[in-house]
Amino acid sequence: MYGGDEDAPKAVSPFVVGSIDQIDVDEEMANNTDQSDSKGNNGHPNSNKGKGKWKLYVGSQSLGFRRDHMEVLSPFKDGVVANWDIVDSIWDHAFKECLLVDPKEHSMLLAEPSSNNQQRRER
Repeated sequence: MYGGDEDAPKAVSPFVVGSIDQIDVDEEMANNTDQSDSKGNNGHPNSNKGKGKWKLYVGSQSLGFRRDHMEVLSPFKDGVVANWDIVDSIWDHAFKECLLVDPKEHSMLLAEPSSNNQQRRER
């Protein structure tokens, strides 16, 4: 993050996140603990769990530790934002954890390619 007032940026953070599918982790833990007693979930490890639960790790310190089942994701595809949830997580981390400011008190200027269609501009 660089505002132009200093000689160097106040904070540097990667624009990727680490992601772990909580269902996979819960399934593996259930398999390890239920080896002696396999009942209780009707034989299906995801019977009581919703799909799409992800734990995101944002920032260079969070990404520096090895975690089983972690995948490093970028919110961009072909130079265009493809996953706004990841971008929101990164911006939230940048403002609150790196810069220690309230994002509601600071404006942000975004630029987009002039070739974007209406569907991509909706967010």
